[in-house]
Parts: sequence; structure tokens; C-alpha cells
Amino acid sequence: MIINPLWWQKGIIYQIYPRSYQDSNHDGIGDLPGIRQRLDYLQSLNIDAVWLSPIYPSPMHDFGYDVADYVGINPLFGTMADFDALLSDVHARGLKLIIDLVPNHTSDEHAWFQESRRSRDNAKRDWYIWRDPAPDGGPPNNWLSFFGGPAWTFDEKTGQYYLHQFVTQQPELNYRHPDVLPAMLDVMRFWLDKGVDGFRVDVIWLMMKDAALRDEPPNPDWNGIEPYQSLNHIYTQNLPEVHKLIRKMRAVLDEYDERMMVGEIYLPYDQLMSYYGDDFDECHLPFNFHLIHANWQARSIRQLVDSYEAALPAGATPNWVLGNHDQHRIATRVGPDQARVANMLLLTLRGTPTTYYGEELGMEDGHIPPEYIQDPPAVNQPEIAHIIGRDPERTPMQWDGSAHAGFSAATAVPWLPVAANYTTRNVAAQHNDPTSMLSFYRALTALRREEPALNVGHYTAVDHNNEHVFAYVRSAFGRSFLIVLNFTGETQEVGITGYGEKAPITLATHMQRHGSVTLPQFTLAANEGLVLKI
Repeated sequence: MIINPLWWQKGIIYQIYPRSYQDSNHDGIGDLPGIRQRLDYLQSLNIDAVWLSPIYPSPMHDFGYDVADYVGINPLFGTMADFDALLSDVHARGLKLIIDLVPNHTSDEHAWFQESRRSRDNAKRDWYIWRDPAPDGGPPNNWLSFFGGPAWTFDEKTGQYYLHQFVTQQPELNYRHPDVLPAMLDVMRFWLDKGVDGFRVDVIWLMMKDAALRDEPPNPDWNGIEPYQSLNHIYTQNLPEVHKLIRKMRAVLDEYDERMMVGEIYLPYDQLMSYYGDDFDECHLPFNFHLIHANWQARSIRQLVDSYEAALPAGATPNWVLGNHDQHRIATRVGPDQARVANMLLLTLRGTPTTYYGEELGMEDGHIPPEYIQDPPAVNQPEIAHIIGRDPERTPMQWDGSAHAGFSAATAVPWLPVAANYTTRNVAAQHNDPTSMLSFYRALTALRREEPALNVGHYTAVDHNNEHVFAYVRSAFGRSFLIVLNFTGETQEVGITGYGEKAPITLATHMQRHGSVTLPQFTLAANEGLVLKI
């Protein structure tokens, strides 16, 4: 248990995909003034920090993750003055602001890369990873792009290939060059000096590559679907040298008060834990994405949670995530009824939760007609677009039942069409409904905020007699809560001993349920979760 927690150790982080949150100038694309207009709503959710996906100048080949200028604002989203105003207003409300940092690669339109590709002897040539063709004229090795095809593009002018693990227009920086990391640390200082409270660092575990550029071995477990998974990426991911970079990034954050860093890392728990650092000198929170890919059954979820708790270094702050801009929405993955159970799980487990915008409404993936598909991996690999495409989880926020869900007053369809159920699943429809997902979410976040047992308390798994139910206790300072979650769409009988006879219901997913339960034998409704005071 954390005795004097910092904001990022006890608070809730809320991710906004700026293109899709609120359009203020009627161009069909969300922007910073639009987010600023919605701060009352954000504050009503009892969150503590807002995380913005990239807002930098960018040609948008990967929707902002191809950065053309690390210290500017994309005109699509507004101006630097708009950013400063948003930051000021966020802070005035007692909230924090986290921005995306994309250090692994730039846009091919970034000034650094423009210099690098001028000639082989340019001073910035080796800021990126260039290599001669293979003897047959092809790419230097077999490395693949996440988005389909080789991870190399040939530059006719200089006769070499450059590395990119995403789209062709995202050349990868070479952190073996001594000048690259200091330049990125200066980028961090620019935003920290402005007052941002932290960074979510994109693909932080990919920042170093094998110096010898060795071929990656085949993956014997490849399912034959996603080409990228046909190799084991032992020379492009999770290299030991990456930790030296992260420690230096952390040292910059430590020059400022209460700033933090969340690292995007898709790794098994035994490898993920190293990103806290040997002396907690790396990521404050290495993202724990395992709920996103979990088998949604009580037994599996308990095993996952217990494994994570056991793997955490003593004193580490855990974190949990249900979804993000790269993953299908939780309400689509597990169904709208189980989405309530999922939110109760997220917000009552030990550690910092991150909510993806719309999860508080039960938003589901939108249907994207072929003519509206924009996501690079889906465009490049249309035969598996339904599997790898990320447009469905990026559809506009659903504010009300008006045209375009209140996201935009544009006459044309916004950058992505809104989900079909927006007329009934939106903020306006749920705001005054005491049983809605939004009302449930607000009640849950308010409870979490006021009870140290839920925001910083101990976690203890509870054994009982029903394999379809996950139960655990959160406790701190003499107060304890028992959480019981039914992972099925059927009624379940549960018996729990050792915590007394009766327990009052503090909060239920089915919000009309009140009273108490008899712990040695009680009933959970289908898709029901309870927070019980014990």
C-alpha cells in the first residue's frame, strides 16, 4: 500500500484521441478547442489526468505518429496558443495533462530526415538507420513492418535503404548515434517547461535495434494470418540497450516535480517488469495491456491478475488498461453487458487505471465502409483489414443524438463515420438516466476517489465455490471492500466465507440493486458485479 501517493499512483488517466473527441471548427476533425469545450464533462467523470494522442505537425500518414515537428502543434488541431489555453484550463480544474512522445521514428518530412537523406556524408545521415542493398539489390535484411511488407525503403538519390517499422514515411531514428538522444531529451524539456505533467511514450521498447542488422528467425507459432508475426522479433524489440535510453529520459523527468512517464510496451510480464528499472529509474508505469488480450473468463482473469501482482517488483505501482486507439473496444470484445463488469474490474483493481474515451458510455467499434478505411495497416493489407484495422475503435465520441453524434456540425461525414448506435448510446441520453453506463461509471469513479482502499489499498484474491466468479478484497486503513464479478450472462450462486455473515452493497453494476448479501450463500445476476463493504 502507498502511504503518500502521488497523483499518478492513485488517479485515473483518460485517453483522448484528439481527431475524434470534439470538432469546434466544423471541418470534421476534432481539435484542441473542442477538447477545451468538454472540460466540464471530463471533470464530471472524476478522472485525474487527460492523455492526448499526438497533436504535432504531421502529414498524417499514420495519423500523427509520423511527427514532422516535435515542438509544434498541427494546424488541424489548433495553435500553440490553443494548447497553452487548454493546459491552463486543465490545471485550473485540478487535472493533469499527459501528451504523447514519439521518439522511435519521425516523419520523412521532419527537418532531421530531410537533412539525413540529402547525401551519404550529411552531418545527420546517421541520425537514421541507412544501409546498402543486399547483394541482390533488395533490402539489407528480412525485417518486416508492422503495417505490411519489408521494414526498408530504397532511396534512389543516395542508393541506400532506410529503416521503418511502420509506414514508409516513418523513418526510424538511430539511438546509437550520440546526438540523437540529447535532441529528444531537449524535446521533453520543451514540453515539461510548458507545464505538461508527463508523457505516454510510443513503442518505447522498440527504440534500439541490433547493431549488426541480423535477420530475424521465423516464428514457429505463426498462425499464417498477420505477416508481421511470421518472424520472432529478437533484433528489433526489447534489446537490453534500450534501458540505458529510458534511464536518461527518466532523469530528465526527475528534474521536474511530479512528472511521469508511461511506456507503451507489449511484452510478457517477466520482461515487462524490467521497464520499471532496477531502482525504479525507468518508466513510472510500463503499460500493462494484458486485460486487452485476455480470455474473458473469471478463472483466466484471476490468474492474469495474480500473475501480474506476483511479478511486480516490491514497491512498484501497477496499472491496468481495457482499451486504446490500437485495440478493438472492450464493449465489442466482451459485449455491452460485460462492459460494466470490465469497468468495475478496471477501477477496483490495485493500480492506476487508464480509460479510453467512450468506455464510460459503453461505446462499441463502429462499422467502417471500405471507402472510409484510412488506417495504414488496413489499407496496405485489405484482406485482413477486419482483423488489424484500427479505424473502428477511433470513431467520433458520441455526445448526443443529433447529426454526427454532436461531435461535429460539418455538413459532410466527419473524418470517420460515427458508430451506428450513437442515437441511443451517447452522453445526453445517459446523463440523466440513473441506471446508465455513464451514471454507473461516475458512481464507480467517485467511490474509488473517496476510498483509499480502492485507490491505493492492498489486493487479496478470494477463494470461493464458483469458477465463473472472480472475487477479491481491497483494503486500507481499516476499511475493506469485497468485489465479486460474474463473468457470464447467467445467474451464479456464490458462497464466500471468512468475511462475516452479511455485507452491505456499496455499488452494483445493476444500479437498482441495494441492500446487503448473505456472504455464505448469495446470488449474482447475469453480468453483475458488486462492491461489498466488509
